[in-house]
Amino acid sequence: MKIYTKTGDKGQTSLFSGSRVAKHHLRIESYGTVDELNSYIGLIKDHAPEGEDLFLLHRIQDRLFTIGSILATEPEKKDNKRFKTPQISEEDILFLEDQMDKMNEQLPEMTHFLLPGGHPTVSFCHVGRTVCRRAERRITALDEEQPVNEKVLKYINRLSDFLFVLSRYWAKKIEAKEVKWVPEQ
Repeated sequence: MKIYTKTGDKGQTSLFSGSRVAKHHLRIESYGTVDELNSYIGLIKDHAPEGEDLFLLHRIQDRLFTIGSILATEPEKKDNKRFKTPQISEEDILFLEDQMDKMNEQLPEMTHFLLPGGHPTVSFCHVGRTVCRRAERRITALDEEQPVNEKVLKYINRLSDFLFVLSRYWAKKIEAKEVKWVPEQ
């Protein structure tokens, strides 16, 4: 099977339905940024501290593929059996919240904003978090034009919080110093 199709050579691409849209269409921007985020999650997995259970990050990557397929399907096609896509559930959102709660129990209380960095593993979590926030901005902009499933919005919002907590949790585990942001006077 050839990877290249040449169908996008003039700046258009297909959605799941087969509809053609510009490659800069907000729907493409939305799921393209989710795809970028998924790649960063892979990078985060590759730099996980020794002994970490990577099932959690694998599950997040799976959910991001689900979100990508949801975003690649126009709302008017979502109930068509031909374009049936998996969905994000409330359990997926609660899973992230539960994982954050478990990590937070082991962390000192935050008293300041934190400067990203301190160790490559921590930095990758922060880059993932910021890409997640960009995906959220793209998806909410799309939602203003065409409705997006609210669970997608909730999941992406929780995921950025999760990546922040993960950065702190792993920083503690690998004994990386958290640098507090104290504004210069």
